[in-house]
Amino acid sequence: MSTADSSFPISISSRLIEGRALQQDVWSVFNAANLPSDCINLGQGYMNFSPPSWVIDAASSALGSVLPNHYSHPKGRIRLRHAIKQFYEASFNRSLDVETEILVTSGANEGQYSVFAAFLDHGDEVIMFEPFFDQYMPSVIFNGGKPVYVPLHPNLEGDKPSAANWTIDFDELRRAISPRTKMIIVNTPHNPVGKVFTKAELEKIAELAKEFNLLVMADEVYDCLVYDGKQHVRIANLPGMWERTVTVLSAGKAFAATGWRVGWLIGPPSIITPTLAACTRIVFCTNSPLQEAAAAGLEEAKARGFFEQQLKEYQERRDILLAAFDKLGLKYSLPEGSYFVLVDVSRLKFPDDYPFPESVQGRARDFKACWFMAVEIGVSSIPVSEFYCEEHRNIGENYARFGFCKDVDTLKEAGQRLQSLSKYLS
Repeated sequence: MSTADSSFPISISSRLIEGRALQQDVWSVFNAANLPSDCINLGQGYMNFSPPSWVIDAASSALGSVLPNHYSHPKGRIRLRHAIKQFYEASFNRSLDVETEILVTSGANEGQYSVFAAFLDHGDEVIMFEPFFDQYMPSVIFNGGKPVYVPLHPNLEGDKPSAANWTIDFDELRRAISPRTKMIIVNTPHNPVGKVFTKAELEKIAELAKEFNLLVMADEVYDCLVYDGKQHVRIANLPGMWERTVTVLSAGKAFAATGWRVGWLIGPPSIITPTLAACTRIVFCTNSPLQEAAAAGLEEAKARGFFEQQLKEYQERRDILLAAFDKLGLKYSLPEGSYFVLVDVSRLKFPDDYPFPESVQGRARDFKACWFMAVEIGVSSIPVSEFYCEEHRNIGENYARFGFCKDVDTLKEAGQRLQSLSKYLS
C-alpha cells in the first residue's frame, strides 16, 4: 500500500484505506467552500445560534480563573462528574459513582473511539445498524475491528410515514452475529433516520446481547430531543444490561455547543476503567474551562426548564421545515428524535448532462441530487448513501438528510427556496 506521493518510500496503514480516510468524504464534498456562498447549509449538524447565555457566562468565568485553565483529571473535572451524577441518576434508575461509573471525554466521538480502543482486538466484529453515523466505521477499523452492517428497512408507504417505519429484521440481526462478534452499537434517537427505538426493539437487542455476551454501545447523544410524546428508553436500564452497556452523551448536542468537544460516558466500572486507560493515552484530559461550563449547564438546566423549552423550539423548527416538504408533496420520514429528517428525493429529475464536479461523478444518485439542490436551489443537504457500506448503498440513494438545527428565520428562508424544486419533480 503506497502513499499518494509514490516517491515517499514508507507505506501507509491499510486501515486508512479500509476506513475510507483517504477518499474525499461527504463533508469535504458538501463543504461551504465548494458550494455557492449564499447556500443555506442544512446538511451538517451544527447550529447557527449560540449556547444559552448562562452557559457561556460560566465558560467566561472559568476562563477568568486559574485552575480551569490547566489540566483536568483524565476522568473529568469533579464538578462536572458530580453534575452528571445529579442530572442522570433518575433516568438511569440508580446511584452513579463519580469515580468509577462516569468518564468525561473530548466529545462523544472521542468517547466512542476510546471504548473501541479499550475493547477491540484485531478481527473483533462490531455490529452497526445502517444508515450509521459515519464516524463509527473508521473508528472501529482504526482499532483493528471489523464492522458488520445490518440495515434498517424503510417503508414510506402512506401519507405520513414515520421514522419508526425504518425497522430491524431480527432474524437478519441474529444471522449477523458470529463467534467474533464483540459489540453492537445502538444509536437512539438515531442519526440520520430520526428513529427512536421502542422498548420492544431494545428488549430484543438486549436478549441477543446477553445470549451472545456482547458489549453494547448506546449512543444516546440526542436523548434530550424526542418529540410528540415518544419515550426514550435507555437500554442500560433493561434487565441484565447495565453490566454490559456504556451510554454515550454529549454537551454539544445538549447545549448547542458542538465545537466545545465535551461529552461523557456512563457505565459500570468494568467498562469505564479500561476506557479511561485508553482515553488517557489518546487525549489525556478534556478541555478544562468548558467542562466547568457544561457542569453549570447541567446544574441549572432543571431549575430553568431549559430542556423543556429547547424541545419546544426544536419541534417548531422541525415543523417549519416539514411544512415546506409537505407543500412540495415530497415524502419524508417524520422524525421522532434528533434534529434530522430523511427526505425521499427519488422524484427529483436533473439533466443527464448536468456539470457535476469530479468529486460527485461516479457516486450514488443521492450525491448528484444533493449537489443539484445545493447549486440550483441554494439549500444543501447530505446524501444518505454515505452512511452505508458498499453492498447496501442502494437502500440509501433515494434519500437526502436535512438538519433543522438552525434558527427559525433560516428555516423559513430554506423552505421558500425549496419550493423552486417543484419544476424538477416528476
